[in-house]
Amino acid sequence: MEMNGTVAEGFEPVREAFAANFALLGERGAAVTVYRDGHKAVDLWAGAKNVDDTVGMAGSAPWEPGTAQIVRSATKGVAAAALLLLHQRGELDLDAPVGTYWPEYKAAGKEHTLVRHLLAHRAGIPVLDRPLTPAEAADPDLGAAAVAAQPPVWEPGTDHGYHAQTYSWLTGELIRRITGRPAGEWIADEIARPVGADLWLGLPESEHARVGRVGPVEAPAAAGGLKTRPKRAVAEAYADPDSLTRRAFAAITPLPDENDPAYRAATLPASNGIATADGLARFYASLIGEVDGGTRLFTPRTAELARAEQSAGPDRVLVVGTRFGRGYMLHGSASPLLSPHSFGHPGRGGALAFADPETGISFGYVTNGFRKSVTADPRAQALVRALRTALA
Repeated sequence: MEMNGTVAEGFEPVREAFAANFALLGERGAAVTVYRDGHKAVDLWAGAKNVDDTVGMAGSAPWEPGTAQIVRSATKGVAAAALLLLHQRGELDLDAPVGTYWPEYKAAGKEHTLVRHLLAHRAGIPVLDRPLTPAEAADPDLGAAAVAAQPPVWEPGTDHGYHAQTYSWLTGELIRRITGRPAGEWIADEIARPVGADLWLGLPESEHARVGRVGPVEAPAAAGGLKTRPKRAVAEAYADPDSLTRRAFAAITPLPDENDPAYRAATLPASNGIATADGLARFYASLIGEVDGGTRLFTPRTAELARAEQSAGPDRVLVVGTRFGRGYMLHGSASPLLSPHSFGHPGRGGALAFADPETGISFGYVTNGFRKSVTADPRAQALVRALRTALA
């Protein structure tokens, strides 16, 4: 596999791991970018732009420097940044009831839900009693009305469980209520453009040609011991249509076609952001320091708020132990990041992005092939382990 890009001296283990992902782990097309102290240290890409293409075959398109892909739940980290920036600017109190900004949300026993509960997956609204169709989910008014009317599964603030899909309307509506603007538009103007990051929530038509097709991929048999089986409780939760796990991921039913231009143009802050690896890494670099040619977004105080643990222990939806700060997954067995100081977010079956303020590292990985993993994709984890080796 021909690999393209650059690697700074000392970061060669990342290049070796990236190559091994194609040789051993079934990677089809991907990119990884690492910044250190706001300067790019790794920028690699290889493979096909589209998951169903083969490089070199007639009609196939190679991955290029500006190739972007849908990053699923890695979008959540961008949505969280929007709310934390509004707090940083004095427009949002994280300890205020959600109903302060969104009066309709007080319904069905949710009047004491705080903004920080939404960010830390403690709101008790991971499911919808009536799932939304993809077309309904793309309508921010319908999505907001659905979560506002939904009774909580547990008393808000008392427990945590991953809000896989409902996070879209919980965060998106808060952004809209406070700013008076759609979440995707606000993020474009206040986050992506100042930072110089290639990321979009609601893909503009002008960028369609940059985005590759995504799809499922299986782990190759040659991966051997790298292909792990989930614990029985996890497997049973995903198999049971009545479990919180299945219902949370099925809050949009049927599953959207992620290659549909209409879906990509929608604004779903939980799941349909589109980015380059550089865009994600650059975004996270701006959360912890200055970045070449871009604006620093978070003050040190806001960065500390982002990564201060709010939820830890058995996750009522994912059925494993998870840790969350205010909107970000934290380093742990379910989602290993660079170090205990890291904060970020994976995308189910593929993407990963995070920042580590102690080392000054920010990391972005995107792929067009989605595996069955939820929070710890083997390809992303191989790159993270290589990065640890490079920094040792």
